[in-house]
Amino acid sequence: MADIQKLLDIMARLREPGKGCPWDQEQTFASIAPYTIEEAYEVADAIARDDRAALRDELGDLLFQVVFHAQMAAEEGEFTFADVVAAISDKLLRRHPHVFGSAAEVAAGHDPEAWETFKARERAGSRDGSRLSGVPRALPALKRAQKLGKRAASAGFDWPNLAGVRAKVGEEIGELDAEIAGDGGERIEEELGDVMFALVNLARHLGIDSEHALERANRKFESRFRAMEKDIEARGQDLSNLSIDELEQAWQSAKTRIG
Repeated sequence: MADIQKLLDIMARLREPGKGCPWDQEQTFASIAPYTIEEAYEVADAIARDDRAALRDELGDLLFQVVFHAQMAAEEGEFTFADVVAAISDKLLRRHPHVFGSAAEVAAGHDPEAWETFKARERAGSRDGSRLSGVPRALPALKRAQKLGKRAASAGFDWPNLAGVRAKVGEEIGELDAEIAGDGGERIEEELGDVMFALVNLARHLGIDSEHALERANRKFESRFRAMEKDIEARGQDLSNLSIDELEQAWQSAKTRIG
């Protein structure tokens, strides 16, 4: 606890009028939010790279974001860092009766459906009682789409089987094609969004995380493209000077070699 108190004291001093850091003093919840999101991504990146030293540092940066927001809230008289800790502690105790509950609840073991029940009960008690409340707007669009689809499905608003959602993908692609053919302007973007949303729901029905699937595709494309670049450079050629047929041949060669 002494370690976290040191960090809290540093944060308070950074925000102290007349004595702190001008940059830290002028920040608001809105101005800091992008940094909070960025730090969360850097934590995920350190994990993806299996870099424990970087993970330690990035977790510290993310913790600082929590402390920063808590300090600003304390200055407004809204809540403190201790309130943040108490809130998450209470929530974890409440959502894990199979660990912290009565003897009967512990004996009953973990019920996966109970977790969603607890979360639904908490949403019902909030100002926004919608089943879609609590899905952060700042989430990556693919991940948010998957969560929205899952929440709607929990209310029974879903396709009964995989064939239904697959047909919806085809329907949305047809509508996109129609707008493209008719030069639909802004409607093209809207219909493309509908196609992507339908694909996310198809991924959900297949038990696939759409964000992870796209990231795998990104990595695959990057590795193949880099291999193609090296092949072309090794031949003393410039990628930008090759024809589309030559590029396709180089691409297929790289694809065959690295998978």
